Amino acid sequence: MKPLVDLSGKRGLVVGIANEHSIATGCAQAFRQCGARLAGTYLNDKAKPFVAPVAERLGIEWLAPCDVRVPGETEALFDRIRGEWGGLDFLLHSIAFAPKEDLHGRVVDSSAEGFATAMDVSCHSFLAMARLAEPLMRDGGCLLTVTFYGSERVVEHYNLMGPVKAALESATRYVAAELGPRGIRAHAISPGPIATRAASGIDRFDELLDRAAARAPEGQLVEIGDVGALAAFLVSDAARRITGTIIPVDSGQHLLA
Repeated sequence: MKPLVDLSGKRGLVVGIANEHSIATGCAQAFRQCGARLAGTYLNDKAKPFVAPVAERLGIEWLAPCDVRVPGETEALFDRIRGEWGGLDFLLHSIAFAPKEDLHGRVVDSSAEGFATAMDVSCHSFLAMARLAEPLMRDGGCLLTVTFYGSERVVEHYNLMGPVKAALESATRYVAAELGPRGIRAHAISPGPIATRAASGIDRFDELLDRAAARAPEGQLVEIGDVGALAAFLVSDAARRITGTIIPVDSGQHLLA
């Protein structure tokens, strides 16, 4: 009998590996441990030397550049998937960005340009990838993205990313509803605070980590492997009747006001 979570033969794209501490890295490791074949992305030539060794260690088959702000680059990525594999079974979208001057200020003071950039990279790119993945998921599939509870509650210093993640969660629900008839599921995973390079851009993030550990019912922080375990389950056939969810993996922190 096969294990409950068996990804043997499934092909997955992991977008967002920046280094060995990335949430995307924890997910990729879990996918591989369950038998999946993987492709990955790197932001640009400057980032590639940090991503390539991680990808090699994880057994990722190939890497491609993907800066969602560069016209045509996302489309080229999915063209390569079509050429290399002929199809796709799951996708992890784990990228977010906001200009520092907008991220570190009040939400009401954010610039229109900064807000639009944050929404484009952090939210609309997930919709764009869902659209490009749809014709490749001929037998159904699963689309995952990553959010944070600052979408629901005001988290000090999270600022502009709060409204952006709220939009991402709503987008996930619409993706699940619209692509459901094609057998394509969608989820947003909501980890507790994790010390990643991306999170370090949030002002006074160390304080947020300390508060999270102190308040969580389990009394400890989440690790990238915890997120990976959930991600592997969600893309597996064991979760084939689950879609459109925002799932916390935060040691119970979401329970507290």
